[in-house]
Amino acid sequence: MRPPARLLSLGAAAFAVAVTIALLPPGSRTIRKPEPPANDFCVVAPATPYDPASGLAMYEPRPIPADARCPVCGMYPARYPRWAAQILFRDGAAQYFDSPVNLFVFMHRVDRYNRSYTLNDVAASFVTDFETGQWIELRKAFFVRGSAALGPMRDAGLPAFASRAAADGFIRSRGGQVLTFTQVTPELIRSMGGNAPHRH
Repeated sequence: MRPPARLLSLGAAAFAVAVTIALLPPGSRTIRKPEPPANDFCVVAPATPYDPASGLAMYEPRPIPADARCPVCGMYPARYPRWAAQILFRDGAAQYFDSPVNLFVFMHRVDRYNRSYTLNDVAASFVTDFETGQWIELRKAFFVRGSAALGPMRDAGLPAFASRAAADGFIRSRGGQVLTFTQVTPELIRSMGGNAPHRH
């Protein structure tokens, strides 16, 4: 009895696959698990140019546009007003951040996140006072590390305060340790997980 044509064609297909596998070089016969996707992603977050019509001085802190994105993590800083930060470059352009941690990450590797600028191009930088919402010059701020307050990404943050007394008051209710600008080192930021992989 002759096998049906459909069975013959399936047998021929199976034979073709077996021959193809047999002809492959020895190292390529193993079925490999796919590599897990890299934890890298690219956020396109160009600096926002200075607008002379805004009525603000070139190096004065500005309101954060609703569509501005953090160049480090891709989030929208305007949605996190108590944590927001910004850098103003010498040409007046601004880069906005959803947290002081990401501002520090950016400052430690400006060229990694925006190839148009270097650290020498930074003219001014500001963080938001966690209590009042007012802008504070970055170098004059007091930061609290290790408190119960979680940043926008629901991880350890560095809430900023305009005075040591305000930072101490925050610590009494939420815990943590006060740091000055010079104490926020690249090593400290890395230990907080603030070195997000990012490639262009």
